[in-house]
Amino acid sequence: MNKGYGDAGASWHKRSTKGFRAFSGSPKEDIDAHNWTLRQRARMLYMAAPIATSAIRTNRTNVVGIGLQLKSRIDREALGMTQEAADAWQAQAEREFSLWANNKRACDATGVNNFAAMQQLALASWLVSGDVFAVVKQYDPTPLMPYSLRIHLIEADRVATPTSSGIVTPMLLTTGKAANGNTIYDGVEVDSNGQIVAYHIRSTYPFELGAAATKWARVEAYGRRTGLPNILHIMESERPDQYRGVSYLAQVIEPLLQLRRYTESELTAAVVESFFTAFIKTEAGAGDNPFNEVGSSLPEVTRDPNEYEMGPGQINIMEPGEDVTFADPKRPASGFDSFLRAICEQVGAALEIPADLLLKAFNSSYSASRAALLEAWKAFRMRRKWFVDDFCTPIYEIFIAEAVARGRISAPGFFADPATRAAYLGAEWIGPSQGQLDPTKEITAEILAIGEGITTREQATIRLNGGQWDANIDQLARENEKLRAAQGDTGSTGDSGGTSVAGASLSAAVRRAAIVAEVEKTIKEGDKDKHENE
Repeated sequence: MNKGYGDAGASWHKRSTKGFRAFSGSPKEDIDAHNWTLRQRARMLYMAAPIATSAIRTNRTNVVGIGLQLKSRIDREALGMTQEAADAWQAQAEREFSLWANNKRACDATGVNNFAAMQQLALASWLVSGDVFAVVKQYDPTPLMPYSLRIHLIEADRVATPTSSGIVTPMLLTTGKAANGNTIYDGVEVDSNGQIVAYHIRSTYPFELGAAATKWARVEAYGRRTGLPNILHIMESERPDQYRGVSYLAQVIEPLLQLRRYTESELTAAVVESFFTAFIKTEAGAGDNPFNEVGSSLPEVTRDPNEYEMGPGQINIMEPGEDVTFADPKRPASGFDSFLRAICEQVGAALEIPADLLLKAFNSSYSASRAALLEAWKAFRMRRKWFVDDFCTPIYEIFIAEAVARGRISAPGFFADPATRAAYLGAEWIGPSQGQLDPTKEITAEILAIGEGITTREQATIRLNGGQWDANIDQLARENEKLRAAQGDTGSTGDSGGTSVAGASLSAAVRRAAIVAEVEKTIKEGDKDKHENE
């Protein structure tokens, strides 16, 4: 009892811990049984609490942005290709994928979103609801839409354990048995080894008003003949043996709710304090009102004898014997801003979003703001990797398999050898970049890193603006050719004052000296910022 943790966090005799009675069970008890409630509360906070809305949309904007763009990266050495042949194959694969992904009728089973918008929707739904599902469907191809692949996004509520009764709620039934003896955990069917084999999808939402009778569909996780996924499950696991995700806001629901109430109270206090409302007491009674409502062109909201209205220039006539007394709570509070930020710092720490980014208020020094962005981007990159692995990569694999099978892309050995298949499927998904607080300093640092071989031009381009270095080089070559043609020579400076391409470039030594000078300036400014902070 008094050894190790028994005298520390597990102590039952210390005053600080003996009242701390915490109980935890299996994932299905701790997560599945409470997921329905968590989803409803998280959605309400997303719709009504600005801080919760900011947390979800900040992730959406930085993880996906305008959409993760495909960049094919095949293993040309494994495939025995020359660089030119590999470049041509990659360009063809990207063109075919763009043909499918940019047409909302070609990629979305509902015809509402293109692939970029589907990424945004899937990510936001994953964060709010805890997980989201994408059912792989096949439609008949047409001359304008040569591919049959369609993706149907399914919200978390529709994946549930089947029940023959429409009365039993999701809160009461999360675990059941399939006809084949497998166990179903909140709609996810697993075999005796604990491996997911199927998902159960309902045709309606729980408690949906006016909906038809609920029908259930069992979707096997993978095709029996192709081995390709029939349904994609996007979630973050936090415990072993966990089959359903938890809302991103789950750990901060209580502080977000209280913060919303506090903000509403302060806002209401500010509005009430701005009113100039008169209450007239008269023996004649409210029926013989000699006054008219002033300061408003709107009619009275109510004439209920137990209600009074307040507004700019409002005059209320009271009944004999009635009186009005106002408390003086000294609101709005002078410390509202500092208290709000203190809570946002705790909420942001749990969500891995610094308060500066959560509130979109960068009032600190350059060094502090940059440190906050760097910390946030660790989480954004991690979440982007999860999303790519669960959503983008499997869809791209299914698409390429169909493109090869239809003969629109030539990939010898794709269906014969798994290693060859993997070599063809190599890809990167480029999303929004981190951005720069001070472009001069950060671009200078990237140039130095390239010069020392620490990074590559392509990696630096992706980090700085999310662009593609190869495409930039091709475009610069075209622009330089046009510039030379417009100048009428191959490098001389004309009378018009234009500068040739050759004259515009600095020598390596001059450029390096300029970079070193800029770095020294940056170091001095950094020391100055540090001194000011101290």
